[in-house]
Amino acid sequence: MIWWRALWFYKNFCVKIIYMTELFNPKAVVAQLNISPGLVVADFGCGSGYFTIEIAQIVGDSGKVFAIDVVPENLESIRSLAKIKGLNNIETRWANLEKTSTLDFNICDRVVMANLLFQVEKKLHQRIFEEACNVLKKGGQLIVIDWKPESLLGPPKNTRLSVEEAIAVAQKANLNFIKTLEIDDAHWCAIFQK
Repeated sequence: MIWWRALWFYKNFCVKIIYMTELFNPKAVVAQLNISPGLVVADFGCGSGYFTIEIAQIVGDSGKVFAIDVVPENLESIRSLAKIKGLNNIETRWANLEKTSTLDFNICDRVVMANLLFQVEKKLHQRIFEEACNVLKKGGQLIVIDWKPESLLGPPKNTRLSVEEAIAVAQKANLNFIKTLEIDDAHWCAIFQK
């Protein structure tokens, strides 16, 4: 009977982890984001560097990536990964994005916010979008990726926001909606411009 439970665990747990990795491939997503060598990019709520590393490889030594997170261990993980991969263009910064990114105004070509908003109280979303607008250069783009409200996977549904809600918040922060991208079945991606 124990082997049956082990098989159930594998089928219902391990397969879901593999599926999530295939579902949300950072390399495939970044390939759609119009990121090129020499750009300056901020990764708001970078986590363990899911996007930071991929972006840093594209922008190269002539570009820069600011990896910003509130969890010091995440930033240490990114520093270690960057060292292993020989990436010298990543600067980690501890910041509470609900207050500040610690970045100067008008220095970024792109800001990426991936799976960040569901972790923040909805009343604070406006502040984070405003901070993104502050650090973007004129013509710079904000890329927002988050969980689809209807997805069976992901965090509690009451913590998610829809693309339409994100567009409304972005417009109040003086960001113009450009387009959405299809990245997988569980996430939406919207691009805004300053």
